[in-house]
Amino acid sequence: MTTGRAADEADFQRRYDASVGGTPLPGTAIEVVREPAGRGRYRHVLFDFDGTLSLIREGWPNVMIGMMVEFLSETGTAESPDELTALVRDYVARLTGKQTIYQMIRLADEVRARGGSPREPLEYKRIYLDRLMQVIHGRREALRSGTASPRDWLVPCALELLEGLRARGLTLYLASGTDEPYVREEAELLGLTPYFGRHVYGALDDYRGTSKAMVIHRLLRENAVHGSLLLGFGDAYVEIDNVKAVGGGAVGVATDEAGRSGRCDDWKRDRLLAVGADLIIADFREHDALLGYLLSASTGARR
Repeated sequence: MTTGRAADEADFQRRYDASVGGTPLPGTAIEVVREPAGRGRYRHVLFDFDGTLSLIREGWPNVMIGMMVEFLSETGTAESPDELTALVRDYVARLTGKQTIYQMIRLADEVRARGGSPREPLEYKRIYLDRLMQVIHGRREALRSGTASPRDWLVPCALELLEGLRARGLTLYLASGTDEPYVREEAELLGLTPYFGRHVYGALDDYRGTSKAMVIHRLLRENAVHGSLLLGFGDAYVEIDNVKAVGGGAVGVATDEAGRSGRCDDWKRDRLLAVGADLIIADFREHDALLGYLLSASTGARR
């Protein structure tokens, strides 16, 4: 496996023409771009967490962007808050999907470029997480106390999809760029632990020692299976890129996290298409049709 900062998790790169898109699966809003590799033969399914299954952290970019603008302003730069916000919003968006630490490494680089003395990226990450926890504390406590239902903070019909996969005997894995203790805790709060068991993976302080790509290679190696038997679901480019790289099938979940409208978020859809998502969905409301297509025998590539 490769090492080094750039090699651990590659930045977003357009590999496909996102303007092409796909065609709806008959009678649904499921967008089929191409028939996914391994259709009808999957044995293992990898899920991203935040934005793909969980909505607990909805709104996190505003927390991160606000914090970064504060630290950049403290360097004495002549840039206005609006200019800094535009700059930060751009690189946070481009790095979304990677482990959080990569965005903090970029913040340190930007502080240094303006003549400031940056803190360690891990310290920036801890400050960000403290601020984020203040924002989402009420959501987590409502789930813990039972005053909120897991369905209130899950992507619509996520439980139905997971149940359908488990009932068909597939092994499910959860891999997130969020720190692993938080992933495990929030998966428990959302009632997801029974579906994934011990197969829950998140970011560690030693970020070079963990990534979604590493999880994928490990599960293929330990189960002695070909990558074409892996199916992946994600709302960010990293997991789609990683699953496609080993020959698996990839479903892009272009979730409208704030509105939960059942319509695709256009920004997410564009990025997911650009890295080769085979299917695009807005959420899991059409889980029966989705599973019927993905788990049925291939009839030949659509294109």
